Amino acid sequence: MKIYTKTGDKGLTSLANGHRVSKNDLRLESYGTADELNSWVGLLRSRIGSDRQEQMQWIQNKLFNLGALLAGAEGDEWITNRDVQQIETWIDTIQAQLEPLKAFILPGGNETISTCHICRTITRRLERQMVTLFQTQTINHSDICLQWVNRLSDFWFVLARNIAQDEKIDIFLWKK
Repeated sequence: MKIYTKTGDKGLTSLANGHRVSKNDLRLESYGTADELNSWVGLLRSRIGSDRQEQMQWIQNKLFNLGALLAGAEGDEWITNRDVQQIETWIDTIQAQLEPLKAFILPGGNETISTCHICRTITRRLERQMVTLFQTQTINHSDICLQWVNRLSDFWFVLARNIAQDEKIDIFLWKK
């Protein structure tokens, strides 16, 4: 089987539901951003400790599920309230170990922390794209998907702070 089909040579592609759309359709932008984020999570996964591998793989699977939903795939268990609660639990657990934040921080510290911040900013872009998409098109489970993505961006932020603390790396505080 060849990898190329030539069906997209004129700027159109098929969604999971079979509908043909332009390659600059907001659905494609959204699930393309989910795919981009998934690739960055893969990089983060290669840099992060073994204690976080299962978390990263779970997030990667959920991002793939999100992309499928955004592409028009049918299904009820792709992203659920339990998934939102799982990320909230992770955030609460991490945040309980952190000192209260008293200033804005600048992304950086080391490659792993910086990769967390890249994941955070891509997640925020995905969230913005999804908001625009959901204002113009009906997508199954849009509310829960948006909640999950919103929590995921918060997760990347607290994870970056947690890694900095664990590795005794000073975070850079924003100064006016």
